[in-house]
Amino acid sequence: MPKKKKKKTVKQPGRAKKTAGKKVVRAKKIVKKPKKTQVKKIKRKPLKTAVKKIKKSSLLPRKSKMLKIKKELLAQRDELLREAEEALNILPGEINFPDMGDQATAETDRDFMLRLRDRERMLLKKIDEAVERIDKDIFGICENCGNEIGIKRLEARPVTTCCIDCKTRQEEEERIAEGG
Repeated sequence: MPKKKKKKTVKQPGRAKKTAGKKVVRAKKIVKKPKKTQVKKIKRKPLKTAVKKIKKSSLLPRKSKMLKIKKELLAQRDELLREAEEALNILPGEINFPDMGDQATAETDRDFMLRLRDRERMLLKKIDEAVERIDKDIFGICENCGNEIGIKRLEARPVTTCCIDCKTRQEEEERIAEGG
């Protein structure tokens, strides 16, 4: 039996060409395996912790809004206190004017300022109650029905204690009681 001639093969990476009498074989690309220190092991968390993480992440936007509202309330409170202090220093006592018209105007202005300060005092009380509810984690829950108050309503009126539905119902009842 005659011996078969073996064809010579040449390895060239990425190319397969036919050459005269030589068979070209595509060479495999050399891939370096990452070192063990480079490979990050993925740890699977139990389902319970994943569910808790999802719940926490869904609560984060509302919590962050609540903290933002608290900061705004405290800033508003400080501003009201500062303005009230300035107004008390400016508020004149009883001054007798020679003209009765001037006397009446001065008393009307004084009564108006005192009425405004009284309204601001009530607002300060509501702000303190709202901050206390935020600290107790009951802020944003309707006192009447127990549902969550919408974020937009809380941003518009942070001292509110009722959701929009309960407040609308309450205002309708007041209107009916007044006879209008």
